[in-house]
Amino acid sequence: MNFRPRLREEPEINLIPFIDVLLVVLIFLMLSTTYSKFTELQLTLPVADADAQRDYPKEVLVTVTSDGAYAINKVSVAGRSVDALAAALLDGAKAGKESVVIISADASAKHQAVVTVMEAARRSGLSQITFATQSATRVGSK
Repeated sequence: MNFRPRLREEPEINLIPFIDVLLVVLIFLMLSTTYSKFTELQLTLPVADADAQRDYPKEVLVTVTSDGAYAINKVSVAGRSVDALAAALLDGAKAGKESVVIISADASAKHQAVVTVMEAARRSGLSQITFATQSATRVGSK
């Protein structure tokens, strides 16, 4: 008989596989969770006519046709050079340097024609430039 006390091995808990499993579960939850954005305040915004709010004297409407012809405030420009367009922009800017240039270009107009309008506006000192777009509902109703 063996009466010597047995040396018991202490159980050892290996934490590395446990951490690996937790990280996999965490990644799965992060990827599968959808986040919803809830608004806290329900607002009803006032409705206004957009044309009534526009300040027409400060606007210079530049139209670029598909063949590269220009019109400023619905008046055709004789030349297609930057200098001729800059002179016409200065004549059409009723508010002076405070005027906003609105470029309304045809969808098939060349990129260079729009860049020419931007360069002419820069030369004439008009730094506020915006582009007119058409909503998708208006395009579909034509």
